[in-house]
Amino acid sequence: MRQGSMNAPRLYRIGELSDLSGISARTIDYYTGLGLLAPAKRSTGNYRLYDDETLSRIRRIEQLKAQKFSLEEIREQFASLDRVTHDEAVTRKLEELQNHLSQLEREVKELEPVLDQLKPQQAKKLFRAITPQTAACVEALLLLLGKSNFM
Repeated sequence: MRQGSMNAPRLYRIGELSDLSGISARTIDYYTGLGLLAPAKRSTGNYRLYDDETLSRIRRIEQLKAQKFSLEEIREQFASLDRVTHDEAVTRKLEELQNHLSQLEREVKELEPVLDQLKPQQAKKLFRAITPQTAACVEALLLLLGKSNFM
């Protein structure tokens, strides 16, 4: 039985999904017709099978309805979320990290004149005052910038 294995997601027929979600099978059909839900796959008997993500989506729909969003507004929200692909999310996160790294590099460059004037004891005291991760990050950035006269 693959359906119960740890790797395969649990799939539900519409009646099971109705019981789990607390909404009628007819409402699930209606949401599917509106494009709010989509079956994960079809069984060999051509039954629609839904997964745990669908169950989460139903709960989200019900929450949004309770907050007075119309079904059309909810559909538009889901559609905009669906347009963001995994690759786009990864690319966006990498861009955010690159921007953050650039900002850190600018800040370290601004600190360079001050750090260059520190005596060895002062530098040691400074590096003890900041977290080891921060100190390692500053040292790495200084190395990248070709300046490493600390520690």
